[in-house]
Parts: sequence; C-alpha cells; structure tokens
Amino acid sequence: MNLGLELWIARRYLRARRVEGFISVVAGFSLIGIALGVATLIIVMSVMNGFHTQLVDRIVGVNGHVVLHAPAGAETLADVAGLEQELRGLPHVLDVFAETEGQALATSAGGATGTLVRGIRVDDLRRRTLVANAITGGSLDTFADEGGAVIGSRLARQLGVGVGDPLTLLHPDGDVTVVGTIPRVRTYTIAALFEIGMYEYDSGLVYLPLRDALTFFRQGEEATKIQVVLDDADAAERVSEGLAETFAGRARTSAWPSLNRQFFNALKVERNVMFLILTLIILVAAFNVVSSMIMLVRDKEKGIAIMRTMGATRASILRIFVFTGGSVGVVGTLLGFVLGLAFATNVEAMRRFLEGIAGVDLFAAEIYFLSQLPAEVQPLQVIGVLAFALALALLATVYPAWRASRIDPAEVLRYG
Repeated sequence: MNLGLELWIARRYLRARRVEGFISVVAGFSLIGIALGVATLIIVMSVMNGFHTQLVDRIVGVNGHVVLHAPAGAETLADVAGLEQELRGLPHVLDVFAETEGQALATSAGGATGTLVRGIRVDDLRRRTLVANAITGGSLDTFADEGGAVIGSRLARQLGVGVGDPLTLLHPDGDVTVVGTIPRVRTYTIAALFEIGMYEYDSGLVYLPLRDALTFFRQGEEATKIQVVLDDADAAERVSEGLAETFAGRARTSAWPSLNRQFFNALKVERNVMFLILTLIILVAAFNVVSSMIMLVRDKEKGIAIMRTMGATRASILRIFVFTGGSVGVVGTLLGFVLGLAFATNVEAMRRFLEGIAGVDLFAAEIYFLSQLPAEVQPLQVIGVLAFALALALLATVYPAWRASRIDPAEVLRYG
C-alpha cells in the first residue's frame, strides 16, 4: 500500500458519517483542546516575557545596572568626580550618574503621601532617556533654571498638583528645639511631570537638583551613590564584582539582579508554574485523541480486516491511524499557533476591548506594577511549545494505531 493511499484512507476516517458522528465530535473537541492549550501557552509565556523585559528595562532605566555606594561607616562618597572619571574609562561602562536619595513626605493642598526623593544633576537626568523621553508636562529646562522638582504623573494626580504648583517635602530628621524636634520642611516648584509606565516610579518618585537634595537631606557636599550603566545587563554581577575589587575601601558595589533578586525569582517561579499548569490543557486534549482513536479503531475493525486480506501490511495500518490521529494534533497545533500569535501581538488592545465589555479594570497598575499589559513573543519559546504539543499529540496516536495493526483479520471476519 503506497503512502498516497494511506493518506487518502486517513482523511476518509476523519470525515463524519452518521454512524461515526460521535467519534468525529470527540476528535473535534480534541482539536479545539490542543488549539486552546497551545494558544494559551503562547499568550501566557509571551506576557510573562513581556513583564520581565519591561520591568528590567524600567528598573535599569531608572537605577542603572551597578550602583556604587558609600563605603561602610561613611555617609557619602569621597571624590565623586574622580570616581566618575575612573568609571568612564573602564570596559563595559557606557555612562555614570551621581545621585543621592532619601525618603520624605510629599504634601500639597490636595493630600499627602510618602515618596522617594532623588537628587540628580540636570545634565545627568537628560541622559536618563527613560525619564527624559517620558516627560508629559513641563520641561527639564525649568528644572535646571529654577531648581524645581520633577515628579511622576500619578503622584501629581494623587496630590492634585500640576506643573508650576508648589510641592512641599517634609523630613523627620529636623531641627531640635526646646519643644522637641521640628521636621525639616522645604517647598519646591514642580518643573515637569513624567510617566514611564511603572506604577512604583510614576506614583512615588521625586527628582530634585543634586545640590538641593544634598541640602534637604543634610548629606554634605558629595553624592551618596553613583549609578553605572553597562553595555550588557546580563554582565552586571560580574562587572560589579570587578568594580568592588577596583574600588575596595572607597566604595561598595551592588548589581541590579541582587537588588531585585526576590522579585525576579518570584516572577520566574510564577512563569514556571503557569507553564506546568497550562500544559495540562494539552495533556487532556491528548487523552481525548487517544479515546477518539480507540473508538475509531473499534468502529473500523471490519474495514481493517478487509484491508489486511487485500494485502495491507501491519505497518500500513499503523501509519494510517498515525496519520489520522496526527492530523488532529497538527491542525490543532497550527490553529493554536495562529490564535496565540494574533492575541499575543495585540494583547493590550484585547485587554482594553475586554475591559470595555466587562466594565471593570482587568489590569490595575498598582497591583501589576506596569500601566500597560506587555507581551514579548520569543521565537525559540514558541517553537518549543509547538514541538511539545506536536510530540504529545503524535504520542497519543501510537497505542491506538498499534492496536489497529495487531487486529487479526480472520478473527474479525469470522465473528464480526
């Protein structure tokens, strides 16, 4: 029996006649199950990839890859200009930014909230493209000229302020008087608003000119840290170890993975668990393929016996039923690939569409850190999902096809 005839018989077996209607329905649900499983895996893994990439870009875009801190026992770095010059001459270093930071209470007529205050030179802030390109109101020129503040847009909405309005910062480490400690209070003019798309920064970060921040926090004349931007984010820990040796005694170093290790470990565990759970959809669909194929073999026993008496070999019978069941897996996998890719590349639009229909917020920025639902389709990962689904679907056909090839034509024709 040639391959073309085997494929033709396999296609015939997939067509639903009245007697075989239930078998075709089961096969159809198996196809849909495989398609949904593949599509869901592609969508979920793409969204998890997008979360990881976007969070890394924003965390590194605001903080740098490696941070030089003041040495143990010191509040500030010594000779910041000299350290910056040395850092710029080292391999893998693209840029450096001197900063200082501290916690403060931001208040206005519209409310009050805790915030992280960072001092930075205006030229350095302009080079922080993640922030500089995300200015939604005002200008960094005003920040430079008038010594104002640059704050996140969500923080501005929370406090009910805008560009040109005053922003008051309070720090508990104030002046000691006969009536107790009076908190330190300073008022700054809001020069610009930014929105980088990460809730933590958009709702809780205030930039001040470096000199003003040092004065406000009473941290002396030098910055307390230097942010180092590298040409490769994955090399941050290795470079950090090298910098620790180079600047031993003058500064301590830490890399962005170590500063955010718990957060990204949790994200990795969640991605792995989601993958394991969602593969169960494909596994259930594969069991449906097994059951539908076994029912088909039982229904086609007489036809198999007749083909065997006409010269069909056991290998031919096995291939016919592998083609029959395998076609369900192949079509289901390809359909799931198309659906998953279409959804993953338009996930934000689909999210807004579903929110409009349901009338609820499906992706709250304060819970999920980002203000938009990200997705990043990785080709190798998609190929892995497709290969896994195809392998599982083809394996599901092996036992029923083997059972069909072992049918004894004489027994079937005698007692059938």
